[in-house]
Amino acid sequence: MDKEEYAVVLDFLPHGYPFDNTPSFKKTAIVQAIGKTQLSLLELVPKKDITVQIHDEVYLGEGKRDHIHHINGKLDPNKLTATARAELEMVVKEIVTKEEARFVDFFNKSPPLTTRMHTLELLPGLGKKHMWEIVEERRIEPFKSYEDLRKRVNLMPDPIKIVSKRIVSELLGAEKYSLFAKK
Repeated sequence: MDKEEYAVVLDFLPHGYPFDNTPSFKKTAIVQAIGKTQLSLLELVPKKDITVQIHDEVYLGEGKRDHIHHINGKLDPNKLTATARAELEMVVKEIVTKEEARFVDFFNKSPPLTTRMHTLELLPGLGKKHMWEIVEERRIEPFKSYEDLRKRVNLMPDPIKIVSKRIVSELLGAEKYSLFAKK
């Protein structure tokens, strides 16, 4: 599995988790974040005396890290703080908006899941009708952008919204198949 290079901060807990019974002098600060490429929830430990803000992008790759000391590992969605949960939708939407080519590519290349179901149908708001229209249109010419997708597919729901909604749903553990998020 590829390692995350960058993550976006969802919440910063300078005194660790409130439900943690460790004596306060032994507690470490915790950063809850989402990786930008794998879209996985991560628990990070910042360097001593470092403060990060929500929506900050932090470097996790090899070499010198400015803010993060180490990665504790994947973050259980049940451990997400209320703040992290609230920020998750916004941050995911921002990633889906900025990385348009990557997600438009999904619409261009997504395969059937079974003989009766297509991967596209797993997106909220897309049924058989939209799925067939997308498949027919991409045969003629691949989609170039979200705007192109909306123009060529009749009554197409907002691609950014439906992809973001699906990613958040996957991250919170509500989906059987994972299309975008690495758990």
